[in-house]
Parts: sequence; C-alpha cells; structure tokens
Amino acid sequence: MKTPFLFLTLAIPLLAQERPNILWITSEDNSSHWVGCYGNKQAQTPNIDALAKEGVLFENAYSNAPVCAVARATILMGAYSPTMGTQHMRSRHAIPETFRPNVEYLRAAGYHCTNNVKTDYNFKGNDNSYWDESSGKAHYKDRPKGKPFFAIFNITSSHESSLFDDKPAEPKRLKPQEIDLPPYLPDLPEIRKDYARYHDRVTDMDTQVGKILDDLEKAGLADDTIVFYYSDHGGVLPRGKRYLEETGVKVPMILRIPEKFRHLAPFKPGDRTTEPVSFVDLSPTILSLAGLDKPVQMQGRAFLGTKRVEPAADEMEFLYADRFDELFGMRRGLTDGKWKYIRNFNPDFPTAPYSFYQFGQPGWRAFQKAWQDGKLSGIHKALWEAPGSSEQLYDLSADPWEINNLASDPAHAEKLAALRDQLNATMKEAKDTGLVPEPLFAALGKPTLATYVQGNDFNYSKITDLAFNATEIDLKNLPRLKEAIASSDPTERYWGTVGLRLLGEKAASEADSLLPLLKDKHPGIRTATAQALFAMGKKTSPPQPLSPT
Repeated sequence: MKTPFLFLTLAIPLLAQERPNILWITSEDNSSHWVGCYGNKQAQTPNIDALAKEGVLFENAYSNAPVCAVARATILMGAYSPTMGTQHMRSRHAIPETFRPNVEYLRAAGYHCTNNVKTDYNFKGNDNSYWDESSGKAHYKDRPKGKPFFAIFNITSSHESSLFDDKPAEPKRLKPQEIDLPPYLPDLPEIRKDYARYHDRVTDMDTQVGKILDDLEKAGLADDTIVFYYSDHGGVLPRGKRYLEETGVKVPMILRIPEKFRHLAPFKPGDRTTEPVSFVDLSPTILSLAGLDKPVQMQGRAFLGTKRVEPAADEMEFLYADRFDELFGMRRGLTDGKWKYIRNFNPDFPTAPYSFYQFGQPGWRAFQKAWQDGKLSGIHKALWEAPGSSEQLYDLSADPWEINNLASDPAHAEKLAALRDQLNATMKEAKDTGLVPEPLFAALGKPTLATYVQGNDFNYSKITDLAFNATEIDLKNLPRLKEAIASSDPTERYWGTVGLRLLGEKAASEADSLLPLLKDKHPGIRTATAQALFAMGKKTSPPQPLSPT
C-alpha cells in the first residue's frame, strides 16, 4: 500500500514571491491534427495558432485515455485511472481516500478554484464539492480580492455530438470534395461531409478560446496568468475517440507563460518541444507552479515550476482503454511520440466500438454499412473485425496515421520485445486494476478495488504475467493456463479462461477441465467460461444432473 497523504500537513508555499494565476481552457474531442499550428493546412484556428506563437507548443501531448470521464479522473487526481479503478466509462466506483483532487491542495494554499462547467469525474462522490464554485457561471472574476486563481473553462462545441442528426448543418467553409481525407478513413460522401462540418466546429471552438483570452486581457490579468489550452482527448470521426491510436489520444497542448513567470519553465515563447507529456502530469505541474510538492499518491511528472522533473531518457506515456458504455474490452499502450505499442487483452473482440452512441453521426453509420455490404478492404475492413493478434507496433515518424502494424515484422522484433516488457513493468508499477474484470469489482473491491489490488493478498506480479501469457495465444502457455483455472484466486481463474478462449480449438482437449467453472460463484467467470467453451468447439451446454424430487 502507498503511504497515506496527510493533507493537514500541507504548508503554504511561495510566501516570498507572487504566485501565478492558472487558467485552463479545454475543448472536447479534437485531437491535435485538427488544429492549424499542428500542421493542418485546412484548419482555421487563428486564436490557438496565435497562442502557440506566444507560448510553447507540445508536439507529443497525450490524453492517457481516449474518452472524457476517464481522462478527467486522471487529470483531477494526478493518478492513472487504472490505478484508482476509474478506467471504465461512467462507472462511479469508489476510490481510496488517499487520492485527493488537485484543487484541494491549491485551495489550501490560498487559491480560489472555479470550474465552468464540466465535471464527470467517474468515481463515487460529489463532483462539484471540490471547487469554490463549479457551475455554468463559475468565473475567476468572482474571487475574493487579492487571491490567486485556478480557473477552468470547458468548451463543449466541438464534442462528437455536434455532428449528430439532431444538429444538422451544411459545411460552411470547406466543400466535402475539397477535404484532405486521412488514409485510415474510407472515402465515403458521409465521411467527407462530417469531416468538413467538424472543421467548422473546431473553428467555432477556436473563436471561444479567443473570447476567453480577450476577457483575460481586458481584466488586466494576462501578465499574471499562466494559460493552458488542451483538448480532453481525440476524436471525433471513426478511429478517433475510444481508440489508442494517435487520432484518439494525441491532443493539442499549448502553454503561454508571461514574462514575470518565465523562470518557472525551461521553454521560450514560440518554442515547439517534443518532450512527451500526458494528462497524469497536469496536476503535479500546476502544484509545482504554485510551489507545492507532489503528493505521494500522484503518479505524474511536473514539467513546469519549481518542482520540475526532467523527462527520463526512455520516457513513455501510459495509455489505457477499457469499457466504453456497454462494450467491454481492455487495451493498454505506451508511446513517446516516436513509437507506439498497443496490447489488446481481448484480441478476439473487434476493436471498433459497437456501442450505440457514436452512431448518431452519419459518417459512422455509412462506414458500418459499407463494411456490412462488403465494400471495404484493408485497414478500413479490418477496423470492424477482431484483429486476432494481441500486439500493435507503429513507427510514428514513418507512419503517423498508424496504417502499418510492425508487430509481426522480424526487423522490429527487438523493439517489440522491449516495449512489451516496458508495458508489463508499467502496469505492475501502476497496480493496474484493469486486470480484475469489472464484473468482479463488487465482490472483490472491499472497500475499493484499488485497496484490494494493492493489498498483500493480491499477487500483482503473478497476475500481470498471467494476463500477458494468456493473450500471447501460444500453446506453450497451456500448462500455466490449466494451473490458473484451478486456482483459488478468481482473477487467475478469469485469465485462465481468457487464455483458453483465445487458443480456441487448439486447446479443445482441455474443455472438460473448464466445465466446473460453469458453476463458479462469480457470474463474470461463469460467462467467461461459457465463451471459452464455445471457442473451443463446445457449442452446446453439457448435460446437467437431474435435481432430486
């Protein structure tokens, strides 16, 4: 267990010097490739582009999760969602009391903290209670005189729902046929039209960014305020939001640091840095800007301020994707902006999220219909089908759209093995609760799942290695899988069934050894067992003994 943080011992920092105001401007669902200063020649984002010229642009900034509530839990707590047990979209599971929000530390240090307007933090509790004010009217202008502020303004106009059928709109600026369509999307009229329409949404969002910056200037506060602009994750068209590809997790992140606070950053105005950062780093960074030490439970790295930590030579950002709405799955990844490794722990499930929500977009529906009608091939067809392989490896420098999976290329076997081992080590260090399937949370997570996973009774290293063995899809692991399904540990039994399911008919000789798990006390394991038996060729239920009369 990690050492509990004693909040009452926090000292008021930086008494001898003025502290900066901190302003966060966030937009929704637009990955970095939608913004002009990130290289999109068809974008119209003059305010964000001007901010980049005045500040520093992070070329390799990542949302650790490709969906909003999971990403915000990471941001607020400065901890990975899988460490806390908040990785499943809209789950609201309880988390340990040792995890405390960044605003709690800032408020104790004298900051006035406001949030306008989005919360949705994905864990049990009252989201609004952490703030001095959290509402559609929350504003730094209402702070007590003399107090520094931390203020968030969330811009929602670029959300994926802005392309839904209940918000019809013709493209205003670009014609669909003029769009530079990226190669991972099929060339369909509906896709082109949605792409053109979303450029308009991004421009509208940029206008709102400009208004917030203008208000700060008019209030005479621009010289006293460090400004962050970033998007909450990628999106919004197919293979964006909910995916660990760059289009789902690579975000724009731009900071403007006024002259009086330049000593708090190693960057100069107009710089573009390749230093990798991710959302888990945001809380430690704003605490560092206020002169505060990073609390022991925060896992990120302060990249600005008096407590800045230089990136490691092998700095990689940890990525995660789990259940989205009603669609179960588990993917993990690492990237430094040059290489990307993704491990799919459900490689026999399609990676396309078949959850209902995104099909409000005409482009999504047209894409699915084209697949159903047999009109797609290559990467466009593969998006809708189970990948079969557990691993993806991309050279982002040569393949920025992640078209060519190098995982099976012998020339990259050494890189693949190194990143596989690094992900395994990262998950162990993070105590990734995703290894416990969500249907077991209620039974095992007492008082919280994170408490259970970090406890002495859970052999985390053993379970992690088992999950990697199970998803290797290799008969050499059969003895380990047989051992797992006989274990007294329900998580071991679960991964044993997953491994046998993935081996399928190759492991058919072991089907009878799985039959007792059809009566396992955990419904999630009974379901996993039925799936495994079906994959192994047992298409019908085994005969059950008659009940005594």
